[in-house]
Amino acid sequence: MQPRKRLQTTLTGAAIGLLWCASALLAETAETSAQTARLISVDGAITEILYALGGEGQLVGIDTTSLYPAATEDIAKVGYKRSLSAEGILSLRPDRLLMTNAAGPPEVLEQIVRAGVDTHQIPDTPTITGLHETIAAVAEVLDRTEAGAALSAQLDDELAQLEAATERNSKRPRLLFLLHIGSGNDLAAGRDTAADTVIRLAGGENVLHDAFSGYKPLSAEAALAAAPEVILVTQRNLEQLGGFDAVLERGALQATPAGQAKRVLAMDGPLLLAFGPRLAVAAAQLAGELGIIDEETDERSGLTAGQP
Repeated sequence: MQPRKRLQTTLTGAAIGLLWCASALLAETAETSAQTARLISVDGAITEILYALGGEGQLVGIDTTSLYPAATEDIAKVGYKRSLSAEGILSLRPDRLLMTNAAGPPEVLEQIVRAGVDTHQIPDTPTITGLHETIAAVAEVLDRTEAGAALSAQLDDELAQLEAATERNSKRPRLLFLLHIGSGNDLAAGRDTAADTVIRLAGGENVLHDAFSGYKPLSAEAALAAAPEVILVTQRNLEQLGGFDAVLERGALQATPAGQAKRVLAMDGPLLLAFGPRLAVAAAQLAGELGIIDEETDERSGLTAGQP
Protein backbone atom coordinates (compact mmCIF):
# COMPACT_ATOMS: atom_id res chain seq x y z
CA MET A 1 0.00 0.00 0.00
CA GLN A 2 1.27 3.47 -0.83
CA PRO A 3 2.13 5.65 2.26
CA ARG A 4 -0.51 8.23 1.32
CA LYS A 5 -3.21 5.56 1.01
CA ARG A 6 -2.12 3.95 4.28
CA LEU A 7 -2.34 7.33 6.03
CA GLN A 8 -5.74 8.01 4.46
CA THR A 9 -7.07 4.63 5.64
CA THR A 10 -5.74 5.23 9.15
CA LEU A 11 -7.35 8.66 9.34
CA THR A 12 -10.65 7.31 8.02
CA GLY A 13 -10.64 4.56 10.64
CA ALA A 14 -9.87 7.07 13.37
CA ALA A 15 -12.69 9.32 12.19
CA ILE A 16 -15.17 6.44 12.24
CA GLY A 17 -14.02 5.53 15.72
CA LEU A 18 -14.48 9.10 16.93
CA LEU A 19 -17.95 9.28 15.37
CA TRP A 20 -18.93 6.01 17.05
CA CYS A 21 -17.70 7.26 20.43
CA ALA A 22 -19.55 10.55 19.94
CA SER A 23 -22.76 8.74 19.03
CA ALA A 24 -22.48 6.48 22.07
CA LEU A 25 -21.83 9.48 24.30
CA LEU A 26 -24.81 11.36 22.88
CA ALA A 27 -27.07 8.32 23.40
CA GLU A 28 -25.85 7.94 26.98
CA THR A 29 -26.34 11.66 27.62
CA ALA A 30 -29.89 11.53 26.18
CA GLU A 31 -30.76 8.55 28.38
CA THR A 32 -29.32 10.25 31.46
CA SER A 33 -31.18 13.45 30.60
CA ALA A 34 -34.50 11.61 30.26
CA GLN A 35 -34.11 10.03 33.68
CA THR A 36 -32.77 13.10 35.48
CA ALA A 37 -34.75 15.92 33.79
CA ARG A 38 -36.74 18.20 36.08
CA LEU A 39 -40.41 17.53 35.30
CA ILE A 40 -43.69 19.33 35.78
CA SER A 41 -46.91 17.35 35.38
CA VAL A 42 -50.10 19.19 34.45
CA ASP A 43 -52.69 16.43 34.84
CA GLY A 44 -53.68 14.04 37.62
CA ALA A 45 -53.46 10.90 35.48
CA ILE A 46 -50.03 11.86 34.15
CA THR A 47 -48.82 12.38 37.71
CA GLU A 48 -50.13 8.98 38.79
CA ILE A 49 -48.42 7.33 35.83
CA LEU A 50 -45.14 9.09 36.65
CA TYR A 51 -45.30 7.65 40.15
CA ALA A 52 -46.21 4.19 38.86
CA LEU A 53 -43.19 4.26 36.52
CA GLY A 54 -40.78 5.39 39.24
CA GLY A 55 -40.36 8.94 37.95
CA GLU A 56 -41.62 10.75 41.04
CA GLY A 57 -38.10 11.78 42.03
CA GLN A 58 -37.91 14.01 38.96
CA LEU A 59 -41.12 15.91 39.72
CA VAL A 60 -40.56 19.53 40.76
CA GLY A 61 -44.12 20.74 40.16
CA ILE A 62 -47.68 19.52 39.60
CA ASP A 63 -51.08 21.04 38.90
CA THR A 64 -53.97 21.10 41.36
CA THR A 65 -55.70 18.08 39.80
CA SER A 66 -52.74 15.92 40.86
CA LEU A 67 -54.00 14.65 44.20
CA TYR A 68 -52.75 11.06 44.26
CA PRO A 69 -50.72 9.57 45.81
CA ALA A 70 -50.56 11.39 49.15
CA ALA A 71 -46.89 12.24 48.56
CA THR A 72 -48.00 14.81 45.96
CA GLU A 73 -48.90 17.12 48.87
CA ASP A 74 -45.19 17.85 49.26
CA ILE A 75 -44.65 18.92 45.64
CA ALA A 76 -44.93 22.55 44.49
CA LYS A 77 -48.26 23.42 42.84
CA VAL A 78 -48.43 25.38 39.58
CA GLY A 79 -52.17 26.05 39.60
CA TYR A 80 -55.15 24.58 37.79
CA LYS A 81 -54.25 23.04 34.44
CA ARG A 82 -56.51 25.33 32.40
CA SER A 83 -55.23 28.54 34.02
CA LEU A 84 -51.49 28.11 34.38
CA SER A 85 -49.01 30.86 35.19
CA ALA A 86 -45.75 31.03 33.26
CA GLU A 87 -43.96 32.73 36.15
CA GLY A 88 -44.88 30.00 38.62
CA ILE A 89 -43.80 27.23 36.27
CA LEU A 90 -40.54 28.85 35.16
CA SER A 91 -39.56 29.62 38.76
CA LEU A 92 -39.20 25.85 39.30
CA ARG A 93 -36.59 25.62 36.49
CA PRO A 94 -38.21 22.65 34.72
CA ASP A 95 -36.60 20.86 31.80
CA ARG A 96 -39.82 19.26 30.59
CA LEU A 97 -43.54 19.92 30.94
CA LEU A 98 -45.99 17.03 30.49
CA MET A 99 -49.59 18.06 29.76
CA THR A 100 -52.79 17.15 27.95
CA ASN A 101 -54.64 19.30 25.42
CA ALA A 102 -56.67 20.68 28.34
CA ALA A 103 -53.67 22.69 29.55
CA GLY A 104 -53.62 26.42 29.00
CA PRO A 105 -54.06 29.22 28.34
CA PRO A 106 -52.24 29.06 24.97
CA GLU A 107 -50.29 32.28 25.49
CA VAL A 108 -48.83 30.92 28.72
CA LEU A 109 -47.75 27.70 27.00
CA GLU A 110 -46.11 29.74 24.23
CA GLN A 111 -44.18 31.73 26.82
CA ILE A 112 -43.00 28.51 28.47
CA VAL A 113 -41.81 27.13 25.13
CA ARG A 114 -39.97 30.37 24.33
CA ALA A 115 -38.19 30.05 27.68
CA GLY A 116 -36.69 26.77 26.46
CA VAL A 117 -38.85 24.27 28.34
CA ASP A 118 -39.43 21.04 26.41
CA THR A 119 -43.22 20.54 26.32
CA HIS A 120 -44.84 17.16 25.70
CA GLN A 121 -48.49 16.78 24.65
CA ILE A 122 -49.71 13.55 26.26
CA PRO A 123 -52.86 11.91 24.79
CA ASP A 124 -55.75 11.46 27.24
CA THR A 125 -58.64 9.73 25.46
CA PRO A 126 -60.88 8.14 28.16
CA THR A 127 -60.82 4.62 26.70
CA ILE A 128 -58.71 1.59 27.58
CA THR A 129 -56.79 1.99 24.33
CA GLY A 130 -56.36 5.67 25.10
CA LEU A 131 -54.98 4.90 28.56
CA HIS A 132 -52.42 2.55 27.04
CA GLU A 133 -51.38 5.40 24.73
CA THR A 134 -51.09 7.76 27.70
CA ILE A 135 -48.90 5.32 29.61
CA ALA A 136 -46.69 4.74 26.56
CA ALA A 137 -46.26 8.48 25.96
CA VAL A 138 -45.23 9.17 29.57
CA ALA A 139 -42.90 6.16 29.55
CA GLU A 140 -41.25 7.47 26.39
CA VAL A 141 -40.58 10.86 27.98
CA LEU A 142 -38.98 9.08 30.95
CA ASP A 143 -37.11 6.65 28.68
CA ARG A 144 -38.73 3.81 30.63
CA THR A 145 -40.57 2.03 27.87
CA GLU A 146 -40.18 -1.41 29.43
CA ALA A 147 -41.72 -0.18 32.67
CA GLY A 148 -44.54 1.38 30.64
CA ALA A 149 -45.22 -1.91 28.87
CA ALA A 150 -45.26 -3.72 32.22
CA LEU A 151 -47.73 -1.19 33.66
CA SER A 152 -50.02 -1.61 30.64
CA ALA A 153 -49.85 -5.40 30.98
CA GLN A 154 -50.76 -5.12 34.65
CA LEU A 155 -53.73 -2.91 33.75
CA ASP A 156 -54.97 -5.44 31.17
CA ASP A 157 -54.69 -8.24 33.70
CA GLU A 158 -56.69 -6.30 36.29
CA LEU A 159 -59.38 -5.38 33.77
CA ALA A 160 -59.67 -9.01 32.65
CA GLN A 161 -60.17 -10.11 36.26
CA LEU A 162 -62.79 -7.42 36.75
CA GLU A 163 -64.64 -8.37 33.56
CA ALA A 164 -64.75 -12.01 34.65
CA ALA A 165 -66.14 -10.96 38.03
CA THR A 166 -68.85 -8.63 36.67
CA GLU A 167 -69.99 -11.17 34.08
CA ARG A 168 -71.02 -13.52 36.92
CA ASN A 169 -73.81 -11.08 37.78
CA SER A 170 -76.54 -10.24 35.28
CA LYS A 171 -77.57 -7.11 37.17
CA ARG A 172 -76.89 -3.94 35.16
CA PRO A 173 -77.97 -0.92 37.24
CA ARG A 174 -78.70 2.34 35.40
CA LEU A 175 -76.49 5.19 36.61
CA LEU A 176 -76.45 8.94 36.13
CA PHE A 177 -73.18 10.70 36.93
CA LEU A 178 -73.44 14.36 37.91
CA LEU A 179 -70.54 16.78 38.18
CA HIS A 180 -71.25 19.95 40.14
CA ILE A 181 -68.96 22.72 38.89
CA GLY A 182 -69.58 25.29 41.60
CA SER A 183 -71.60 27.81 39.60
CA GLY A 184 -74.98 26.29 40.26
CA ASN A 185 -74.87 24.11 37.17
CA ASP A 186 -74.76 20.33 37.14
CA LEU A 187 -73.11 18.57 34.23
CA ALA A 188 -74.12 15.03 33.34
CA ALA A 189 -71.71 12.54 31.78
CA GLY A 190 -72.41 11.19 28.32
CA ARG A 191 -70.18 8.86 26.32
CA ASP A 192 -66.47 9.61 25.76
CA THR A 193 -65.98 10.52 29.41
CA ALA A 194 -64.02 8.92 32.22
CA ALA A 195 -67.22 8.46 34.23
CA ASP A 196 -68.94 6.64 31.36
CA THR A 197 -66.05 4.21 30.91
CA VAL A 198 -65.77 3.48 34.65
CA ILE A 199 -69.53 2.87 34.92
CA ARG A 200 -69.49 0.41 32.03
CA LEU A 201 -66.36 -1.38 33.27
CA ALA A 202 -68.10 -1.76 36.64
CA GLY A 203 -70.97 -3.57 34.94
CA GLY A 204 -73.40 -0.67 35.05
CA GLU A 205 -75.18 1.31 32.35
CA ASN A 206 -74.73 5.03 31.85
CA VAL A 207 -78.25 6.29 31.16
CA LEU A 208 -76.91 9.09 28.94
CA HIS A 209 -74.35 7.10 26.96
CA ASP A 210 -76.42 7.30 23.77
CA ALA A 211 -77.73 10.82 24.42
CA PHE A 212 -74.58 12.89 23.84
CA SER A 213 -70.78 13.00 24.06
CA GLY A 214 -68.84 14.66 26.88
CA TYR A 215 -70.37 16.59 29.78
CA LYS A 216 -73.49 18.68 29.30
CA PRO A 217 -75.99 20.50 31.55
CA LEU A 218 -78.84 18.29 32.70
CA SER A 219 -82.42 19.52 32.38
CA ALA A 220 -85.26 18.26 34.59
CA GLU A 221 -86.93 16.74 31.55
CA ALA A 222 -83.80 14.84 30.57
CA ALA A 223 -83.31 13.55 34.11
CA LEU A 224 -86.87 12.21 34.24
CA ALA A 225 -86.61 10.63 30.81
CA ALA A 226 -83.30 8.95 31.67
CA ALA A 227 -84.87 7.30 34.73
CA PRO A 228 -81.62 6.48 36.57
CA GLU A 229 -81.67 3.93 39.37
CA VAL A 230 -78.51 5.34 40.97
CA ILE A 231 -77.07 8.86 41.11
CA LEU A 232 -73.26 8.89 41.16
CA VAL A 233 -71.29 11.94 42.36
CA THR A 234 -67.80 12.65 43.66
CA GLN A 235 -67.24 12.82 47.40
CA ARG A 236 -66.18 16.45 47.08
CA ASN A 237 -69.36 17.38 45.21
CA LEU A 238 -71.44 15.56 47.82
CA GLU A 239 -69.88 17.70 50.54
CA GLN A 240 -70.21 20.90 48.48
CA LEU A 241 -73.93 20.29 47.92
CA GLY A 242 -74.67 19.43 51.54
CA GLY A 243 -75.21 15.68 51.60
CA PHE A 244 -77.27 12.96 49.94
CA ASP A 245 -80.67 14.58 50.42
CA ALA A 246 -79.40 17.85 48.96
CA VAL A 247 -78.22 16.02 45.83
CA LEU A 248 -81.68 14.56 45.25
CA GLU A 249 -83.30 17.98 45.63
CA ARG A 250 -81.56 19.19 42.48
CA GLY A 251 -83.63 19.32 39.31
CA ALA A 252 -86.14 16.50 39.02
CA LEU A 253 -83.97 13.86 40.66
CA GLN A 254 -86.46 13.27 43.48
CA ALA A 255 -88.94 11.92 40.95
CA THR A 256 -86.52 9.46 39.33
CA PRO A 257 -86.24 5.83 40.48
CA ALA A 258 -82.94 6.80 42.15
CA GLY A 259 -84.63 9.64 44.01
CA GLN A 260 -87.56 7.52 45.16
CA ALA A 261 -85.17 4.85 46.43
CA LYS A 262 -82.77 7.53 47.82
CA ARG A 263 -79.92 5.82 46.02
CA VAL A 264 -76.93 8.15 45.78
CA LEU A 265 -73.34 6.92 45.62
CA ALA A 266 -70.28 9.08 46.22
CA MET A 267 -66.74 8.14 45.16
CA ASP A 268 -63.35 9.73 45.56
CA GLY A 269 -63.03 12.13 42.62
CA PRO A 270 -59.35 11.51 41.74
CA LEU A 271 -59.99 7.76 41.78
CA LEU A 272 -63.15 7.92 39.70
CA LEU A 273 -62.18 10.57 37.15
CA ALA A 274 -58.38 10.68 36.83
CA PHE A 275 -58.39 7.77 34.36
CA GLY A 276 -54.91 6.58 35.22
CA PRO A 277 -53.27 3.36 36.44
CA ARG A 278 -56.05 2.85 39.02
CA LEU A 279 -58.78 2.53 36.38
CA ALA A 280 -59.57 -1.08 37.27
CA VAL A 281 -59.47 -0.23 40.97
CA ALA A 282 -62.03 2.55 40.44
CA ALA A 283 -64.35 0.30 38.44
CA ALA A 284 -64.02 -2.53 40.97
CA GLN A 285 -64.89 -0.20 43.84
CA LEU A 286 -67.97 1.06 42.00
CA ALA A 287 -68.98 -2.51 41.12
CA GLY A 288 -68.72 -3.39 44.80
CA GLU A 289 -70.86 -0.41 45.82
CA LEU A 290 -73.47 -1.43 43.26
CA GLY A 291 -73.50 -5.03 44.48
CA ILE A 292 -72.33 -6.36 41.12
CA ILE A 293 -69.29 -7.94 42.75
CA ASP A 294 -68.93 -8.71 46.44
CA GLU A 295 -66.03 -8.04 48.80
CA GLU A 296 -64.77 -11.61 48.49
CA THR A 297 -64.59 -11.34 44.70
CA ASP A 298 -62.91 -7.93 44.99
CA GLU A 299 -60.37 -9.34 47.45
CA ARG A 300 -59.56 -12.31 45.20
CA SER A 301 -58.92 -10.03 42.26
CA GLY A 302 -56.45 -7.96 44.25
CA LEU A 303 -58.17 -4.73 43.16
CA THR A 304 -58.00 -2.44 46.17
CA ALA A 305 -57.97 1.32 46.33
CA GLY A 306 -54.30 1.50 47.25
CA GLN A 307 -51.15 2.21 45.29
CA PRO A 308 -51.35 1.26 41.59
